[in-house]
Amino acid sequence: MATTFKSFLSNDIASTRTLLHEAIPITGSIISGTYNPGQPALGSEGNIKTYGHGIFESVYDYPYLSSSANHIFDVTCGFSSDSPVSGTSTTHTQVAKKINIYNEMAQYLVGYDHTGTIKQFTLPSTNKKMKECYFVPFSRLLSKDEIKKGSFTFELSVSASTTFNHLDTKFHDRIKLTDTSGSNGYNVDSPAGEYGELFASTSAWNAAATNAPQVQLRGETLGKAYSSPAVGLLYYQAGIAVVSGGIFDKSVTGFLNAAAAPKYINHPHIAEITGDQVLADAPNSFLSGATIQQLSDGFRNRIYDISYNNTTELNSTIYFCRVNHNDFNYSSNPTYLTGSKLRVKTRAADAPVTYITTVGLYSADNELLAVAKLSEPLRKDPTNELTLRVRLDY
Repeated sequence: MATTFKSFLSNDIASTRTLLHEAIPITGSIISGTYNPGQPALGSEGNIKTYGHGIFESVYDYPYLSSSANHIFDVTCGFSSDSPVSGTSTTHTQVAKKINIYNEMAQYLVGYDHTGTIKQFTLPSTNKKMKECYFVPFSRLLSKDEIKKGSFTFELSVSASTTFNHLDTKFHDRIKLTDTSGSNGYNVDSPAGEYGELFASTSAWNAAATNAPQVQLRGETLGKAYSSPAVGLLYYQAGIAVVSGGIFDKSVTGFLNAAAAPKYINHPHIAEITGDQVLADAPNSFLSGATIQQLSDGFRNRIYDISYNNTTELNSTIYFCRVNHNDFNYSSNPTYLTGSKLRVKTRAADAPVTYITTVGLYSADNELLAVAKLSEPLRKDPTNELTLRVRLDY
């Protein structure tokens, strides 16, 4: 136990913040078929956990009953109460649950307006509403404190295929969602923290083509397909991706070959969109006619891969323990003395010598709070001075 203490001055204490990043690759093989070779029934994969309430499903990296399984993300979907697909037709399924999911996510991520009404998901760059959305909340195990801005990519297929698996060539025709402007163009008006827009690009677009198709939102042209329209939002601290259901829809009046009825791919509730078609938002008939689990299965089974860097915020307090030439030259260890004489002195005239091995940090009333060990003993006598740097991370 220490018998002598030295107080810190104000300039002896400093605080720092360090951001640690870790690359997180999530391959489609984990999400769509690894644990059931061939073409498994959607929702029956060993690493996909479904629930009796039927409002979302969870994806694990191993069969979820395994003790080594880690939760990766959840998938669900919903639409606003004023969406064109929120009617009460007998063909509509789980309408109330889908509206509740949309409202729950919106009140958490978007918040309320001045009238107390839940605001809708809106693309800041175009001020367009996303009324039909897929939601992908990532596990805190992977996203940590936040997703690193500008590092997120999300590729998924938009091809028509009835024999679909991760190695299928139809995955060549896919779109990539990225938060390309997230590092310097993020938004801060969400109660859940900072967020950025997800912009779409595709393997099938040709930027040099003069007759490239137009991307439209409820009949309003947003721009050429290769202009990478905004089709979703990414909430960095919450670790949630919000993707417009319109990326699968081509049945809106005025949108490309809209007169043609939408084809259905792999699952009868996900509609086709070819590689040169991306829609920021649209009425999606399949969102009303399928259950949330069916929609989540279909969406999940089209994921090619996901990658991002997570962020761990490491806060530190650094204490500079300054040992002057006349400080701590004698040890409080009882073995420092033998027969009332210093063990380390052979002559009475010799200078006292100690070897510092431990630094203790005490409260104002001398209660030991933290202990720091040196990698090797440091010699201390009246002829030298030391400054020991102690860092507490939290």
